[in-house]
Amino acid sequence: MEKRLVVLSGAGMSAESGIQTFRDAGGLWEGHDVMEVASPEGWKKNKELVLDFYNQRRRQLLTCEPNEAHLLLAELEQYYNTTIVTQNVDDLHERAGSSHIIHLHGELLKVRSVQNSKLIYPWSKDLHNTDINDLGHKLRPHIVWFGEMVPELENAVSYVKKADIIIIIGTSMQVYPAASLIHYAKPNALAYYIDTNPAIINQTPCKINIIAEKASIGLKSIINDLKNNSQ
Repeated sequence: MEKRLVVLSGAGMSAESGIQTFRDAGGLWEGHDVMEVASPEGWKKNKELVLDFYNQRRRQLLTCEPNEAHLLLAELEQYYNTTIVTQNVDDLHERAGSSHIIHLHGELLKVRSVQNSKLIYPWSKDLHNTDINDLGHKLRPHIVWFGEMVPELENAVSYVKKADIIIIIGTSMQVYPAASLIHYAKPNALAYYIDTNPAIINQTPCKINIIAEKASIGLKSIINDLKNNSQ
């Protein structure tokens, strides 16, 4: 039976593609307080600021390409039943060829109705406050902001619970509820944590092998073992 691999990826996964990580040491995101551009309160306070922020992120994303780490994970689909659970809002996993991706925090290349969160649309251009859907609803970025529910969380948990192998990659393990996912692992799961500055994770059900490297180097160091262990 094909083994199940779950990847939990964060901002460090896309850093090698030139996408800036979530926020710098000062807690700012591109010079903004995170709550100004990533919370329902920030949206209510200044929609133009929030729209401009995500328009800039979207434009930047369209100039970036998947990096070696994205491509290596896509290649593992040949060996494992692979699910990628990502905190990233970019589409680089998709562009690298991975076929089953759960976006916990939404997607930059999608927008949704402010009146019905299930009405989601592909979107690759700038979003303006005057844009509406065919029902006349205004649109907002399809991003899970601080303080909002994470709709895909239970789906992600169901895959982590069944995983034979888990790779945590490029995440500080500080953003909840995403950081809690590893605690649903099976006790006998084989787990790796690849990050340039790995956090200390306490009381996990399974043992975690820590690799203090950037995403591509860390993955290259275990890729042959993963391929050989797939049977």
